[in-house]
Amino acid sequence: MQTHDTFAASERGRVRITALKALQLKQHCQSLIKVETDAGLYGLGEAGVSGPVARAQLLNLEPLLLGQDPLDIERLYNTMVYQMHPYMADIPTISGVDIALWDLAGKILGRPVSALLRGQYRTEVPLYINTAGPTDWFDAGACRAWAEEIKAQEHDWQTIKLGFERLVGHQLPAQRYRAGQLGQMLRSSELSIIREGYEHCREALGYDIDIIVHCHNEWDLPTAIGLTEALEPIRPLWLEDLLPVTYSDSWLALKRAARTRIITGEKLELPREFLPFLQHQAVDVIHPDLVYAGGLTGCWKIAELAELFYIPIATHNIGTLVQTMATAHFAASVRNFVATETRISQGALIEEMGTEPPQVIGGKLQVPTGPGLGIELQPDVLRANLRDGEPFWD
Repeated sequence: MQTHDTFAASERGRVRITALKALQLKQHCQSLIKVETDAGLYGLGEAGVSGPVARAQLLNLEPLLLGQDPLDIERLYNTMVYQMHPYMADIPTISGVDIALWDLAGKILGRPVSALLRGQYRTEVPLYINTAGPTDWFDAGACRAWAEEIKAQEHDWQTIKLGFERLVGHQLPAQRYRAGQLGQMLRSSELSIIREGYEHCREALGYDIDIIVHCHNEWDLPTAIGLTEALEPIRPLWLEDLLPVTYSDSWLALKRAARTRIITGEKLELPREFLPFLQHQAVDVIHPDLVYAGGLTGCWKIAELAELFYIPIATHNIGTLVQTMATAHFAASVRNFVATETRISQGALIEEMGTEPPQVIGGKLQVPTGPGLGIELQPDVLRANLRDGEPFWD
């Protein structure tokens, strides 16, 4: 990448990678990655796999990375991604290493990651949070209390993501939604319940806060189209993951039938899995996750591809402070960026694990200006919150 290469030219060959490490916190299904060097500097990343899986995959990556110049990010990324013997590359682990290499490059060069990527289009990034919705979607008092709680939060959220899992076992029959069972069907009567529930939520919330509807990749095409029709009256920002993950012509049929925006991508890896969605104009927005899709390098390649098709980008993020800040730097450097998911304020240790908490003003995250990702983790907080049986940076 031109900006990184320009800054790195005078520093190449001075630092070498000496170790790859991982740890997992008990509040998260993902793991933190650490790339150490012979200069005493280290980079932090986050991988979309557990600690034990990350450490196993790092053993495969050690022969490729140890002794290498961490500033050769593009070459190291290609080496990791296209290593196909004896195993296919594990992209979620590589994602974490790639993020750590960018953090390390920023520390070596004394610049924030966003300045190394392509420069900043923005200095603050719109956020959205997840919510389960009211305790009872059909009780006016419960809906008002839920809406008031959201509006009272100090970060002044402008957008929320809201799935309908809380209806299952109540207004919807128990076991109606089962994760991983693809092609499930909703009846017309059930779609009516979902529509009415969301209408109550919208009435309580008003129209000054946007609603994203999460659908978890489980539904068949008629159900997906039915959901877009049922939820159109609440004017959602978009409907997320209506169909099974990988591309099929059903996505194109859904896009042609829908009068609401369609988004997907949180489980897709690398540009090659996003390409058919873009080629067929089968979504309105794509939704990569940095720790699954290929790290900062991979997601920048995805962003460049999306720009060719005039498709905006939002990012999935259920991770720690590390992923949150990596996503902020990515968002700052992408012209067609819209918003990112976050777990800030939702008990995920994000505010506690760094020496300084993330700065959110008016529902927007301020992009760090320090070297690398611009964060420093607190070892005592990490140690106190390790997942059971996890080693500390082993």
